[in-house]
Amino acid sequence: MNDWLDAQGGTAAVLVTVAAVKGSAPREPGARMLVRAGDFDGTIGGGHLEHRALDIARAMLQLGEARRFERFALGPRLGQCCGGVAWLAFERAEPGQIDILRARRKLDTWRLLALDGPCEWTLLDEAGRHLAGAVGTPTVACEGDTRVVEGEGGRRWLLDAVLAPRDHLLLFGAGHVGAAIVNALAALPCRVTWVDERDDLFPAVIPANVTVEATDTPEALVERAAPGASFLVMTHSHALDLRLCHAILSRPGRDWFGLIGSSTKRSQFEARLQERGVDAARINDMVCPIGLPGIEGKAPAVIAASVAAQLLIQWQAVHHPEDQLEST
Repeated sequence: MNDWLDAQGGTAAVLVTVAAVKGSAPREPGARMLVRAGDFDGTIGGGHLEHRALDIARAMLQLGEARRFERFALGPRLGQCCGGVAWLAFERAEPGQIDILRARRKLDTWRLLALDGPCEWTLLDEAGRHLAGAVGTPTVACEGDTRVVEGEGGRRWLLDAVLAPRDHLLLFGAGHVGAAIVNALAALPCRVTWVDERDDLFPAVIPANVTVEATDTPEALVERAAPGASFLVMTHSHALDLRLCHAILSRPGRDWFGLIGSSTKRSQFEARLQERGVDAARINDMVCPIGLPGIEGKAPAVIAASVAAQLLIQWQAVHHPEDQLEST
């Protein structure tokens, strides 16, 4: 999640990055916050570690200091129950670097920051090609998570993965529930393509992770969606819902698909999809009603919270199947 990229520019700031952890820590490597004299965006997990990092970052702003790299023992030094160790990289934020990262938020980018020696940084694309910054930095493989790497002469570098969200939701319907779901997903690490033929329903301000598609041929977006996409259908028309269901369930693979509606609507759609020759196993995969069991509220915000949690569970299962095995 790159919410720190949404910060307003023009003010001196320090970027704090979790460079590495050992044992239990509040956040994972790659967590960041952008600290200004009076406020900040993002988080490295809260608690004493974050408060200490804020103090250090603001002291750097006052002193004009460009960079620090510090180790924090979370138990004895900060009194946090995590008990692990975290290494934090502090750097004066470069406006040009942040502008590039903001423009590339839908693409993978890698930051390479010198942790000792001369202050240098480089931006690389997913293939390791130079985008901006110093060109004399070491050659590294742009893969894996954020980590500390060693260059020539034992010099340390932070290889920081600023990755585009891996999870993509195609949401069909710009009504009250659709709008509430978009708002619920706005701060989560995902991309949303929001689809409706009624262009006037979309709000003037759209979250940074949302792309609007005003089209009267939404099935074409279903066909073009990459494998592994997720789908939510909640349009103003049952006939359009059915057309989209048919298009989604006819795709190869078993992408997650949710349809708003009651158990009665599900039964009706099951029969109509069977008539159209949709495979019974795919019909069984259709999630309808949507939302987590036990949450019965029908207010748009309640449905949105429930569906957002349901999607997070699904995406977690895809990216970390080992967690599912451990829980069985």
